Order: sequence, then C-alpha cells, then structure tokens
Amino acid sequence: MAALLWLVGALVLAGAEALAGDFFLLMLAGGALATAGVSSVTDFPVWVDAVMFGVFSGVLILGVRPFLLRRFGTPPPTPMGIQALEGKRAVVLEEVGEHAGQVKLDGQIWTARPLDSADVYPAGTTVTVMEINGATAVVWRGP
Repeated sequence: MAALLWLVGALVLAGAEALAGDFFLLMLAGGALATAGVSSVTDFPVWVDAVMFGVFSGVLILGVRPFLLRRFGTPPPTPMGIQALEGKRAVVLEEVGEHAGQVKLDGQIWTARPLDSADVYPAGTTVTVMEINGATAVVWRGP
C-alpha cells in the first residue's frame, strides 16, 4: 500500500513540475518513484521510506538538477535592434566632435558624437559604440 502512495505522490509531483519548470519538483518526483520501487519489494516502516525519499531526492537535486539546468535552462536573451549595436566597433568617417561626426557601424553610416563632449576623434579612428541615442551613435575611443 505504501508503494502505491509513493507512486501517486511521484505522479502528482511530476505533474506539478510541468507548471513550475525549474526541475526541482521533478527531482522530488524521482525520489518518490525510487522510494515506491524500494517500498514495493521491502517491508520497511514508513519512517525508513521517508528517509529513503529524502536521500534519493537529495542526490537527484544535488547531482542531476545542475546538469539539467545547464542543458535545458533558458539561454540569455539575444540583443536585438539597436541594443545589438552597443559594444560594437566603428570607424570614424568624418571627424567626431561634440556637434558633428559620422561613423561606419555594421556597414551603415551613422551620425555620431563622443561620449565625453571634450573628445574629438579624427577620421580613420576606431571607436566603440557605447550607446545609441535616437539616430546618433555615442562613441568612445577607449584605452
């Protein structure tokens, strides 16, 4: 009878994992399933089953869950649009100063201004795009 209860518990936990999606309840379901298997072939008291459940679940949480999170976890979001341009290198086409300038960025010509308004970058300088402000690339030569 105890094995049947552990089996039902494993199914309930696995179903709840479908809603949660963080592999924690799945590890508990695996512990309950392993306990159901051991309980079906032995006649240990309930407290021994509970200890086995704890041990099996702990091993799965500490041993298997990190691997599953690395393998199936959500990847970091890919920058899209203008956010993908930040951090890219650009070449100065026309001198970049506080009020004017152009750079070639990702094959396109952009209006640019320096990050520090006191800086001036001559044509041919390679700069890094720090941010995109409207239709203007804010650039910095860096160290």
